Amino acid sequence: MAVLNKEHKSSTFTKLFGEPDKLIPLYNAVSGNNYPLDTHVEIKMLDNVLFKGRYNDLSFVIDNHLVCLIEHQSTISQNLPLRLAVYWAKLIDILVSSDNVYSSRLVKIPHPEFIVLYNGEQEFPDEHILRLSDAFEKIPETTKLCGSLELTVKVLNINKGHNENILKRDTTLDEYAIFIETIRSNRNSGMSLEEAIVEAIKQCVNKKILEKFLREHGAEVVGMLVTEWDWDAYVRVQRNEGRLEGREEGIFSVACNLLTKNISIDIIREATGLSIKEIESLQKA
Repeated sequence: MAVLNKEHKSSTFTKLFGEPDKLIPLYNAVSGNNYPLDTHVEIKMLDNVLFKGRYNDLSFVIDNHLVCLIEHQSTISQNLPLRLAVYWAKLIDILVSSDNVYSSRLVKIPHPEFIVLYNGEQEFPDEHILRLSDAFEKIPETTKLCGSLELTVKVLNINKGHNENILKRDTTLDEYAIFIETIRSNRNSGMSLEEAIVEAIKQCVNKKILEKFLREHGAEVVGMLVTEWDWDAYVRVQRNEGRLEGREEGIFSVACNLLTKNISIDIIREATGLSIKEIESLQKA
């Protein structure tokens, strides 16, 4: 079995589910399949394609399926199908030799499947389908097309209280949902983000929720989640204020905020896409 590329920068989600013994049950739960744990899985990861500074995707080939499975905490973007189309094209470019594309023989490629697991704070249905065709410019109804393209993305809400049948199929996914919910509950009680995460780790370990994972990776999880949630907060502000052109300024703001929390430069570099030199200059400012 292939395992997660250790050079790939992890989010809490990819850290938890990035090994076959956790990935296969997760995929079975969200897809309705029943692959045994010894099923061959080949994990294919792309760095920093979907979201700048975010590494919350798990891309893998299983039984001739090329599955792009993504955790998404921010508001669901209608551009996800477009992003995934780009993502899929880059993966296929890696999987298929450019020489083979120009041969007369049909080149077989894995069947693509796109799944997004939503655990953000806004209300969202249990299941929703996004289509690339919704982004297509309108054309006259009389126009005759000789060919077209479609890409569909299944979005599943994995917050507690949603899709309980899916959560019941995978204990790890269910416990992950409880862990995220515990962090939010702590924050709502007035704790800072870092305090809420640290306390949630203690609470979940005491209740034997993700106990082994949190005992082994607790400190790393704190750093990753602070980074992830600070980034999500930044994205929400940008969307609410409509200041996409102010993105670069916002990235520096996020980096400065993380520095004040004593987050390591390596993690900040992964989260923001800034160079070490740029971050160190902010540290000295």
